[in-house]
Amino acid sequence: MTMQKDLKAIKKEIRALSKKVEKIYAVVSKLKKQKPRKKAAKSKPVKKTAAKKSAPESTPAKKTAGKKPAAAKVLKVTAADTVFAVIKEFKNGANTATLVEKTGFNPQKIYDSVKILKKKGLVKSPEKGIYLKA
Repeated sequence: MTMQKDLKAIKKEIRALSKKVEKIYAVVSKLKKQKPRKKAAKSKPVKKTAAKKSAPESTPAKKTAGKKPAAAKVLKVTAADTVFAVIKEFKNGANTATLVEKTGFNPQKIYDSVKILKKKGLVKSPEKGIYLKA
């Protein structure tokens, strides 16, 4: 008799869990449907102003030494990064001609990029003109 009571209790718990799962599923599906809306930038009224006069030449120019431009935050992809990405595609190694074809760089730029990658330990060269991912 206790086995039947245990099974009924388990059945009741499973139903309760099932209801909870359905509620969670409903909430998640609502969140999935909602896409974040980008707020339209409100255009500011254009003010008409007189043309600004240039500063007199006697005033010293502002010093910008040591300041990084705002664009410096952008991640730059170098030629060496591009060459390394192509080398990674080939398991048996890539030769210079293949790298020139895939990247569009001239052979000298390929050699320079490979030299940088070798110094970093990312590329090795088992034969002359063949480059493998280290």
